[in-house]
Amino acid sequence: MIDLQLTEEPLNISACIEWVMSPTCGGIDVFIGTVRNATKGKAVLRLEFEAYGKMALKEMQKIAEEAQAKWPIEKILLHHRTGVLQVGEVPVIIAVAAAHRDAAFDACRYIIDTLKQTVPIWKKEIFEDGEVWVAAHP
Repeated sequence: MIDLQLTEEPLNISACIEWVMSPTCGGIDVFIGTVRNATKGKAVLRLEFEAYGKMALKEMQKIAEEAQAKWPIEKILLHHRTGVLQVGEVPVIIAVAAAHRDAAFDACRYIIDTLKQTVPIWKKEIFEDGEVWVAAHP
């Protein structure tokens, strides 16, 4: 099972973890990305995320399916926010459930690493003295 979401609404950590829970899974790995208050010694005021929605969801689906092909995964949840996020807010949640922890850990890391490389979601960091697009890709 795969649950994908690209939204401007705040992400619900508890609901994401609840969705991925399963009595057949002994390992659940969760990655929660948060907006930190500094980058390379500069204070971050906020982040702005933009996405090419249809393409982003298509690529997210592809990544989830690739993870299922590589590891014995029962459930994958991948939610990402767009819009303006303040320090402390959550732009991404990835949760993976598998019978055993190794598969859950490995798949979760694969999903976040691949998402950052291939999904058309762009992040702009806003500082007191300017702004910069970070790791622009596709």
